[in-house]
Amino acid sequence: MKQNKIGLLSVLLLSAGTVRSQQLADSLKLWYNTPAREWTQALPLGNGRLGAMVFGKVSDELIQLNEATLWSGGPVKDNVNPDAPQYLPQVRAALFNENYHQADSLLRKMQGVYSQSFLPMGDLHLRQQIDANSVKDYYRDLDLNKAQSNTRFTSNGVQYTREMFISAADQVIVYHLKASKKGKLNFTLSANSQLHYQNIVNGKDLVLKGKAPSQADPSYINYNKEPIIYEEPGSCKGMRFEVRLRAISVDGTIKTDTAGITVKNATDVTVIVSGATSFNGYDKCPDKDGLNEDKIASEQLAKAAARSLSDLRTRHIKDYTRFFNRVHFAIAGSEAVAALPTDERLRRYSQGGEDPSLEALYFQYGRYLLISSSRTKGAPANLQGIWNKELRAPWSSNYTININTEMNYWPAEECNLMEMQQPLYDLLMELAVTGRHTAQNFYHMNGWVAHHNTDIWAISNPVGDIGKGDTNWANWMMGGNWLCQFLWQHYEFSGSKVFLKDTAYPVMRAAAQFSLGWLVPDKQGRLVTAPSTSPENIFITEKGEHGAVSMASTMDLSVIHDLFTNVIAAADVLGKDAVFADSLKQALAKLYPLQVGKKGNLQEWYKDWEDEDPQHRHISHLFGLFPGNQISPITTPELAAAAKKSLEIRGDGGTGWSKAWKINTWARLLDGNHAHKLLKELIHLTGEGGVDMHNAGGTYANLFCAHPPFQIDGNFGGTSGIAQMLLQSQTGTLHLLPALPDVWSTGEISGLLAQGGYTVDMKWKDGQLTSVTIHATKDGTCMLRVPQRIKADGNAQLAPVKPKDADHGFVYALQTKAGQSYTLYRVQR
Repeated sequence: MKQNKIGLLSVLLLSAGTVRSQQLADSLKLWYNTPAREWTQALPLGNGRLGAMVFGKVSDELIQLNEATLWSGGPVKDNVNPDAPQYLPQVRAALFNENYHQADSLLRKMQGVYSQSFLPMGDLHLRQQIDANSVKDYYRDLDLNKAQSNTRFTSNGVQYTREMFISAADQVIVYHLKASKKGKLNFTLSANSQLHYQNIVNGKDLVLKGKAPSQADPSYINYNKEPIIYEEPGSCKGMRFEVRLRAISVDGTIKTDTAGITVKNATDVTVIVSGATSFNGYDKCPDKDGLNEDKIASEQLAKAAARSLSDLRTRHIKDYTRFFNRVHFAIAGSEAVAALPTDERLRRYSQGGEDPSLEALYFQYGRYLLISSSRTKGAPANLQGIWNKELRAPWSSNYTININTEMNYWPAEECNLMEMQQPLYDLLMELAVTGRHTAQNFYHMNGWVAHHNTDIWAISNPVGDIGKGDTNWANWMMGGNWLCQFLWQHYEFSGSKVFLKDTAYPVMRAAAQFSLGWLVPDKQGRLVTAPSTSPENIFITEKGEHGAVSMASTMDLSVIHDLFTNVIAAADVLGKDAVFADSLKQALAKLYPLQVGKKGNLQEWYKDWEDEDPQHRHISHLFGLFPGNQISPITTPELAAAAKKSLEIRGDGGTGWSKAWKINTWARLLDGNHAHKLLKELIHLTGEGGVDMHNAGGTYANLFCAHPPFQIDGNFGGTSGIAQMLLQSQTGTLHLLPALPDVWSTGEISGLLAQGGYTVDMKWKDGQLTSVTIHATKDGTCMLRVPQRIKADGNAQLAPVKPKDADHGFVYALQTKAGQSYTLYRVQR
């Protein structure tokens, strides 16, 4: 009898564990009970190079395809505006005479050409013989655990299932279709493109061969008669591309012709799709010097087709989960709401309901999107990741490096996806090359510089079509400097001196070299940038004049302070370049300091001017708070108070990515409840309930962030903001639960990374940290700031440290050994 009781208890425990495991698995799914009607309801798949948007339609399915390297254009000429340097002395003279309009007019003459555009590859159309009126039990999902989309429904007693995943291991799209009764699959699969293309048949394969344009104007340019040109005279011809499809089945018949692949009377069909472009690097013409896209696509398809479906799926999941499964995050509450379709959950959440597990899902969705869009050499995640359906995408879907590209990579290190930054490093290495030409040819200066836009060709000039761009965004010289922050931060997270020496330091040093030459003394002898803008804002002078170009914007000087500080630290770590480091220290001492304005705000401009738009979406002058570390409530409380006042003046409105930026800044101000308020607004369902589309931002039904329109930086910024609420390490101390909102009273997270080479697992209950485990990668002292007193487990050496700021928790020093883990617990009172 006792054995029976034990056996029954074991069964009950196993059952409960199985149910909980299933609940955890289901909590990481986006699912819906209707097909997508619009692109922003479709579900994104990607392997970092190939992307697909799956609509889940029943009889006329649409799958929209992208490839990370499919862009218009080709390499940019080194010197597109040879007259530019002659205007710099004139611009500076106008600025020192406070003639801002003249400076603006002259600065326009120092612009180059526009960047090129990220393009859609093509569309797959699945036309299946289904009686639409008989369809029931419809379901579609995106499973973040497996990076897989599933669609299923029943029609006339037959259940149809469609499974799709995009394998990084095998570099193909796998589309598996199945009927529950033999011989009931009848469909045609065809392919087309908005670009120039033709379909041919090659053996068993349907092949779409395409050609990209050599020139594509940005979507906001409308003065050219032909915004899309396929063979622009005197330029490199556009790149070639190819999509290749093959259907495999054990029964039924398959016929392939130029109209598509026709399957009749089958039960189980696997379609394999490969795709490739002729892109061969930022500095090579993709036509005459391009790769053989036909060879690449055909070989990838042939290798994948030789594997079984089970093998392809296993290899895909193994590759994907080694990244995704590093971080687990759960917040108690909202289990009942989690049983609803995702769009209905969003709707209820947007109407004021609490749904902490939806916020946890949003966090993990951002990590999923980064894995899915940033694994291609030289092609980091762009404004839309890798998902774009427009021939002329919003803002060219390029790399906007005055905030948006940087925001894409804010979560990479802390959320344990540092490998996904490699494409960004690749682009940085290329920009450091093209940027040397820009520094010399536009400014007659050494080092390298990049402005507010770049593309797959690593364009570095101030864009604007030689004078047609607005200076408030075109003529900003700090884009490259900002990107350099990721190089130093990678060293701080990884501790890799090899990376610092061979990759990071040469690029950072050359960027600092340009900025050292770019700084000039003002009338008081303080070093300033001139010309200078604060992206993409407009000031009003004391005379009532509106302008964008002045001197010494806070953004400029904060970015330069960050760069110089990091280069000095890097030189010290490497034990080299002492003379150059000393010149940077001298420049830092003379740098125009941060100013507090008459309203108690952090001053944005050289003078205490008003903003044309007091609630402007950019909060550039708060760079020192986030993502920099020059401002902190703990180390610089006066400046932190000024930054807070600036945020209050800006307000909580703005585009989706703007809200995401503000979430991070409020987290840095240690105000979790305000950060959470903005998070709720970021995840507000956009397009319903009369939402102000121009100032509300929000989230589409598929959890894509709305600018509007879609920009993926809001997703990544939101994920980063959640991480900042739970862990901060930018000051050299691991600050645990620094901005925990009241509604996340009980939860746990594991796998977050901290500077210093630490991995952090935490659990908390009723707003109190209950345990933390620190995994160390090196010997040393780990400084911890915690909300309650803690004690060590086992033989850990943990010592309290008297903090200078007792209002911000307790500080401890933990002695660590490489490869060891240390668990600490709250001291119960």
